[in-house]
Amino acid sequence: MNETFKALSDPTRRKIIRLLRERDMTAGEIADQFNMTKPSISHHLNSLKQARLVLDERRGQNIVYSLNSTVVQEVIGWFLEITGTAAEKGEKKGAHEK
Repeated sequence: MNETFKALSDPTRRKIIRLLRERDMTAGEIADQFNMTKPSISHHLNSLKQARLVLDERRGQNIVYSLNSTVVQEVIGWFLEITGTAAEKGEKKGAHEK
């Protein structure tokens, strides 16, 4: 999960994830949304792929990127688990203080 959090730490990669949440896109379509070089976008996409947050699939001559919702759900589940545990500790602490 460390690769996932490392990938999510970058604002450009977070924006790419938001774009892919809306629809699958080619690298060129993604690059059109940014003011940076296509090699830079390719680097960000590779980081997202290594973190398994993004999947790529060849469709004809294009590679289409999509959000890997399975990994996103795992990350959300982890956050909910942590916040749930923290909330339960707060309730228990409050009960002891009364």
